[in-house]
Amino acid sequence: MAKGKKSKAGKLPKTKCCVSKDKCGRCPLRMLKDGTLPDGYTVKKRVLVRAKDGKKVSKKDLEKAA
Repeated sequence: MAKGKKSKAGKLPKTKCCVSKDKCGRCPLRMLKDGTLPDGYTVKKRVLVRAKDGKKVSKKDLEKAA
């Protein structure tokens, strides 16, 4: 991101859960539970996927969604 730009949605989720004992703030599982995951995304088997087709998400896709 360029200097001075911030994403509108706040923190973007990671594409895969790191399974740390104390879950990080960007964990897709935590964001799903808190309801802060971007619209159109869900988590399956600890991996962030698109809700409509279940395909994996890239970082570029996430930046566009935010």
